[in-house]
Amino acid sequence: MPVLPTFSPVVVTRLALANVVANGAIVVTGGVVRLTGSGLGCPTWPRCTEESFVTTPEMAGHGLIEFGNRLLTFVLTAVAVALVVAVWRSSRRDLRPLAALAFLGIPVQAAIGGVTVLTGLNPWTVAVHFLVSIVLVALTTVLWLRSREPGVGRPLVRRPLVLLVGGLAAVTAVVLVLGTIVTGSGPHSGDVDENDVPTGDRMGFDPETVSRLHADAVFLLVGLTIALLVALYATDAPGRMRRAARDLLVVQLLQGVVGFVQYFTHLPVALVLLHMLGAVLTTVYTARLVWSVRGPASDQPLDAPAAQVPAAR
Repeated sequence: MPVLPTFSPVVVTRLALANVVANGAIVVTGGVVRLTGSGLGCPTWPRCTEESFVTTPEMAGHGLIEFGNRLLTFVLTAVAVALVVAVWRSSRRDLRPLAALAFLGIPVQAAIGGVTVLTGLNPWTVAVHFLVSIVLVALTTVLWLRSREPGVGRPLVRRPLVLLVGGLAAVTAVVLVLGTIVTGSGPHSGDVDENDVPTGDRMGFDPETVSRLHADAVFLLVGLTIALLVALYATDAPGRMRRAARDLLVVQLLQGVVGFVQYFTHLPVALVLLHMLGAVLTTVYTARLVWSVRGPASDQPLDAPAAQVPAAR
């Protein structure tokens, strides 16, 4: 029987990074589908039409855009399968649960996408479709970052700062959920015919009210991030945490600027798409901050007794 090849940590890390990029790309291309009104370019699922699995000339540009987004799922699947195989054939047993979850998330997303099409782009299923993708972006980001180190060690800071990071991640989740409600209550339904539905009628919320709630949550998030950054510098926390918090704050501020500009310019398509990319980047950098709380497996815990620290030789 031939011996199956083993994969080096470098290969695992590269595949993990490709997985992050693929998951982020499918969010952005999904935004293109929605913003061009191509959500029902393929009017059924899993086929593109009742008679064909692929788009037809009669479906024109909308069909090509929607079908192109569906094809990207196969690319994502190939990358996820390659990553699972590489992880299982490497020494990194600790990465197996994350790799398996990243792979299992793909059929779940495909099923939600199918329900979204079959329900005529119900705004609630569209929102769930986006949020599951965001969870997969966060999951694959942590997987990638963990693959670059030998294992997960102890927390590098005291418990109050660990809790603050957890609270910041929770508020980020709230911001993203409110963002999907704002989008679902706005003018970009994902289908040309549905764009005639009065704004706010699709989800039942007043767009002005949910936009203000979303903005308030963003202000809270930025405030928490600034507080965390100040605390990390004041306590001389490890550089990886300070850099993660600093970079996250920059992404949040840029995302906030795009959000306010798109709101006051009545949601131009280009800015809405840029804002969706910003949501992906915010997720990535928040996941990086959560990852940075714990050091590599070789690091000593913050409060380890001096007797437990090996003497330098």
